[in-house]
Amino acid sequence: MTTPLETPTPAVPPPLRFVWLEITGKCQLACTHCYADSGPEGTHGAMTADDWRRVIGDVADAGASLVQFIGGEPTLHPDLADLVAHALDQGLEVEVFSNLVHVPERLWEVFARPGVRLATSWYSDDPAEHAAITKRPAHARTLSNITEARNRNVPLRAGVIGVLESQRSDRARAQLGALNLGEVRYDDLRGVGRGASAGTEPDTSVLCGRCAHGNLVVAPDGQVWPCVFTRWLPVGNVREQSLGEIMAGDRMVAVVGRLQVDFRTIPCVPNMCDPQCGPSCSPACTPTGCTPTGGCAPDYQG
Repeated sequence: MTTPLETPTPAVPPPLRFVWLEITGKCQLACTHCYADSGPEGTHGAMTADDWRRVIGDVADAGASLVQFIGGEPTLHPDLADLVAHALDQGLEVEVFSNLVHVPERLWEVFARPGVRLATSWYSDDPAEHAAITKRPAHARTLSNITEARNRNVPLRAGVIGVLESQRSDRARAQLGALNLGEVRYDDLRGVGRGASAGTEPDTSVLCGRCAHGNLVVAPDGQVWPCVFTRWLPVGNVREQSLGEIMAGDRMVAVVGRLQVDFRTIPCVPNMCDPQCGPSCSPACTPTGCTPTGGCAPDYQG
């Protein structure tokens, strides 16, 4: 169902640069803060492998350079390897955002291909605290696969997510830093999905200010949103229209206009540095990146 816009202000969406492909809602973990409400009971949704291949072709035709496979846990999707290969064949760079709980050998071979990189989230150097957030004892397995990625020279970025009030976030960052990862960032909890307080309706205050700025996400049921955190603002469905038609549609224009109005007053949030998101949608992570109008400019383009 399309959410009505109270004061839609038409605006031309920027050219597409990056797309999240949320290929599944299934995950081994049940993280307390999951923005997608994914978990062991999730499904791969209504999108078929052919549907995803068509969307990937649309992404390439639109001129984007990068797709990120997300979930849920994308390694649980039986067609991930084929979809990554298809994206590479279309000339796209690929990032797979995985919890790295379990990586089959065949997927390590995929991740080692030129043009592919990994991203993951991390919570604590303490296994018990880590499990309190993920609701599964995944600390050792994830850490082992982070090390395996480094040993195989697979590019990997990681983000520590601040979920608990007294979380050992600094120690978690130090632990990953000791592994010589190329990038370790921090992100505050976002009030979306299971991260939202009970009874709280989502709004643009939880966003970084760059939604629909050349980014889109496609969900397992085909819905399209400006960002993984804007699920209350669908702009179309790729099972009904092509991605190009959605981008040119009235709904997309109205949503972009609405977001631009809201973001005129958004503050610069140094801790919103996108480990939960994609590598081309981050706000500035230092106050020097703030624009004169109060918004945040991107400081990392992949």
